[in-house]
Amino acid sequence: MLRLTEIKLPLAHAEPALHEAVLARLGIAAQELLTCSVAKRSYDARKRGAIVLIYIVDVETTRDAELLAHFHDDSRIGPTPDTNYRFVAQAPAALPLRPIVIGTGPCGLFAGLILAQMGFRPIILDRGKAVRERTVDTFGLWRKNILNPESNVQFGEGGAGTFSDGKLYSQIRDPKHHGRKVLGEFVKAGAPEEILYVSKPHIGTFRLVSMVESMRATMEALGAEIRFSSRVDDIVIESGQVRGVTLASGEHLPADHVVLAVGHSARDTFEMLHRRGVYLEAKPFSIGFRIEHPQSLIDQARFGPQAGHPILGAADYKLVHHCRNGRSVYSFCMCPGGTVVAAASEPGRVVTNGMSQYSRNERNANAAIVVGITPDDYAAYGDGPLAGIALQRHWESKAFELGGGNYEAPGQLVGDFIAQQPSKEFASVSPSYTPGVRLGDLGDALPTYAIDAIREALPAFDRQLRGFAMQDAILTGVETRTSSPVRIKRGDDCQSLNTRGLYPAGEGAGYAGGILSAGVDGIKVAEAVALSIVGAS
Repeated sequence: MLRLTEIKLPLAHAEPALHEAVLARLGIAAQELLTCSVAKRSYDARKRGAIVLIYIVDVETTRDAELLAHFHDDSRIGPTPDTNYRFVAQAPAALPLRPIVIGTGPCGLFAGLILAQMGFRPIILDRGKAVRERTVDTFGLWRKNILNPESNVQFGEGGAGTFSDGKLYSQIRDPKHHGRKVLGEFVKAGAPEEILYVSKPHIGTFRLVSMVESMRATMEALGAEIRFSSRVDDIVIESGQVRGVTLASGEHLPADHVVLAVGHSARDTFEMLHRRGVYLEAKPFSIGFRIEHPQSLIDQARFGPQAGHPILGAADYKLVHHCRNGRSVYSFCMCPGGTVVAAASEPGRVVTNGMSQYSRNERNANAAIVVGITPDDYAAYGDGPLAGIALQRHWESKAFELGGGNYEAPGQLVGDFIAQQPSKEFASVSPSYTPGVRLGDLGDALPTYAIDAIREALPAFDRQLRGFAMQDAILTGVETRTSSPVRIKRGDDCQSLNTRGLYPAGEGAGYAGGILSAGVDGIKVAEAVALSIVGAS
């Protein structure tokens, strides 16, 4: 088959136009085109009112070889890549010890799934609850101000990505097309097939719930054992080799291969690893606030008169500003037509995140507006590899205090924040965060360098996206879990630098950021585990 790229058509093009463009590109007759399928569809919205769709298509013709030779100098025409997934190993008949996967976020799910599909019957552990029970606990914080530290937005089946926009795109290098395997498994589990070809696919929270359950059933049918409410409190290490894990219940599970896919908020696990001497280091992350605007304002600013077109859906944005103080401020985890959610996992702290359903039809758009920070910024809060956690805890506790001490979040109107005056009442934009938002002054909610940077960035963003710094837009604090504050370093074999048999993986270990990249890393690590077991058997 042939792959054709950069086929550009008007947003409102007629259905036959794509086939006609393919015929024109290749210079062939209609009867010579056997099949034509869309591999990817994106859009270019840089010219408002003249938005263009951009297609990548895979075609089969009666003259594939001849056309490849003829267009060998045209970078827009080439062979269709082979994106089929191939397993690297199969489990031996006699498996001495089953591998253990800790965590059922996207990384842990795909590590467990791939190991199960290769016949290794993994034991998969999660400190939280199954996804529907976890959803009840999560709503307990949102509706009743009751936090369950073991079952919340961060912990439980599906991981933090369950309560998000469900974005399924990434900028990682993926030469083996593992991302295609991730998307394919999601479609098998109930995701819409459009995620295979739209440029910025997303699923939304409610669909993710049923998909995660389907993936669990698939793994169990393949011999995997999945245990919830099974927090790992210790890892047994002998002479630099993992020999098993100890659960909070006191139960010991022997294992020579342990995948650590705990997510970016498993602070007690990071502390345990540090005590055990596993090598980890502080890494950069970002802190800031959530911002909310009317989704209609973002649609109009991005799409102009074509706002509301069904192919475009609710508009998103991606903004960055380099500040005079040397900091960079950028938008992160933008959720069109979504809500700001309470994402705390420790008592007495407030954390925000963003979430959307598949429809993206809520009244507000939201995104994190965050400032990049580095380990040099952590020195005031502690030393060593866990200092970033101390910084997070400090400002999450401050947000809890500013919000009134009941899991409400502190907030401020954007206009008042820029003018450095407290906010007293909401205006045209109503905040979506529950349990609620307490208006005041966010000037003390983050370090001074972060406040100064965000104050400078908001008017600059308004010049990029008209209306962004509108008076009535809402800032809600604080956003501190943009990525893991630590990296658990590993070698080319995906094992910890100083602990054989321990496979740090996914976002918590510092090797992914988002659902798709975490799933891809889970596949990569599962393959490394499989090859290690087969090589040792």
